[in-house]
Amino acid sequence: MTPDDMAALHAVAFSTTRAWSAAEFNDLLAHPGTLVKGDCQCFALLRIVLDEAEILTIATHPTKRRQGLARKTLSESEAQSKSQGATKVFLEVAEDNTSAISLYTSTGYAQIGRRPGYYMPKDGAPIAALVFAKSLTTT
Repeated sequence: MTPDDMAALHAVAFSTTRAWSAAEFNDLLAHPGTLVKGDCQCFALLRIVLDEAEILTIATHPTKRRQGLARKTLSESEAQSKSQGATKVFLEVAEDNTSAISLYTSTGYAQIGRRPGYYMPKDGAPIAALVFAKSLTTT
């Protein structure tokens, strides 16, 4: 996937918030430890530093949701992170994104924190981010 592909999918997947630009994806991909799993229907962008992985974003095209793509991409991302030495994975999700929260809790993530006002929707009040973590040593 190119940064342009990622920006286009991110824009339709996160239409109510500010989408990331191709330049932002390009900058992230230039950092050591950054990896992408998936395709133009669903992708995950992660960063691995030492023994920790952070899921920076998972984007699924709206017409492809509820088909297991995010679950598969998440699993593949965790496996690659583990193969590269990560023992724990972290992510943040908007408090009102109940579908994503359901996915994460059903795949072994536990909430470890909350960041008030983290996400800024285009129209509306700021939304808190929930911080989740999962051990990769028991999976």
